[in-house]
Amino acid sequence: MEARGRVTGKLPARHRAKFYGLSTCIWCRKTRQLLEEIGVPFEFAYVDLLEGEELESTLAELSSFGRGETFPTLVVDDSSCVIGFRPDEIRRALTS
Repeated sequence: MEARGRVTGKLPARHRAKFYGLSTCIWCRKTRQLLEEIGVPFEFAYVDLLEGEELESTLAELSSFGRGETFPTLVVDDSSCVIGFRPDEIRRALTS
């Protein structure tokens, strides 16, 4: 499993989406599956697979959104967050 990457999606990008998760978390897997099902492009990072400076910078980036280290976290347009597996909120955030 890749620690970090980008999924191109089937739809044009209306929003910039970043998904932060843990590779062992069922809710993180469900969130990623939902994002792929919706078809939007998104960046992802599995925080538990990162190391060193990359881990530190990712945790700092995540903390900058004021939500701490909670997974899964979906950041939309670098301004709003959806914490946890919340399908309705995720769809609303990405399709509005």
